[in-house]
Amino acid sequence: MNEKTGVYSFKNKDEAQGLLNDSRKQIDEIDNDLLNLICKRTSLANDIALAKNYLGIPIYDEKREKILFDKTKKLAEEMDLDDDIIEQIMNMLTILSKNEQKEILRRVENGKY
Repeated sequence: MNEKTGVYSFKNKDEAQGLLNDSRKQIDEIDNDLLNLICKRTSLANDIALAKNYLGIPIYDEKREKILFDKTKKLAEEMDLDDDIIEQIMNMLTILSKNEQKEILRRVENGKY
């Protein structure tokens, strides 16, 4: 790769195919890591839901979400990522967490937890 332009000058198709295969393999590994982190993040909903329930705090915490979204927007901008798309991803993650919290509290209320 040309360090100045960031453009590859391939010697042949095999070299290009090798880069494609290596990049896809790395993406697959990153996807696995992302899913593991999402699972770990979601599993914390259990602790959060039980603590919120005990403290009488509602599942939706507008102040906390604003802090989260502001921090995420800033990081996305610093990393030169599309902050609108990153916001959508974070929105999905917070929905996943809130849904999990609701399910945990439903089980607590029904005596199944």
